[in-house]
Amino acid sequence: MARSTPKRAVVLLSGGVDSTTTAAIAKAKGFEVYALTVRYGQRHSVELEAARRVAEALDVCEHKVVDLDLRAFGGSALTADVPVPKHRAHGEIGRGIPPTYVPARNTIFLALALAWAEVLKAFDLFIGVNALDYSGYPDCRPEFISAFETLANVATKAGVEHRGTFTVHTPLIRMSKRDILRTGLGLGVDYGLTLSCYDPTSDGRACGACDACLLRLKGFAALEMDDPAPYR
Repeated sequence: MARSTPKRAVVLLSGGVDSTTTAAIAKAKGFEVYALTVRYGQRHSVELEAARRVAEALDVCEHKVVDLDLRAFGGSALTADVPVPKHRAHGEIGRGIPPTYVPARNTIFLALALAWAEVLKAFDLFIGVNALDYSGYPDCRPEFISAFETLANVATKAGVEHRGTFTVHTPLIRMSKRDILRTGLGLGVDYGLTLSCYDPTSDGRACGACDACLLRLKGFAALEMDDPAPYR
């Protein structure tokens, strides 16, 4: 009996905990993983090296890095000269939309992933959004994902010709950071390769005080583990 051909999936890969775990999940589900990273002018551009390390460790089929400079618009602490919030209490994180929100970022990233998926004849997109332990971003919510999925199926040649149905997979959306880490560890993910910090040093050491670092450290603490990533 002939073996079935693995399905292809485009996975958005930033090099952080969530996107790395998502890529590992896609691979564990039997997908051929095509990783997409965006160099968008982010101040934490050392994450691009983390994405490269992760893509290599996961042995993805292909890893593309696309240049799209969102500094042209600014409007975020990640793309403009705006301070990154530090030392916020866990109760503050997720309350309101923080200055680290990049306008329409996930909409733009998913559109790029959709374009590549259509070329690859792939109908599965993976993104590591989370609506539980997150920083209040509107483009991490289930409503956004559902709306984009609808758009994908009416805005593409593959969709309107009914060659397949695009699905946006969000395996982490209802998981705590602890459960995300536990899932990834169970899949053999080396989190020492990853970087989550919004304001790291030029050599890739995390600040330990921004929202992303605090959520990450909280997750490892809940597992009674030390974070293997380097910190200042």
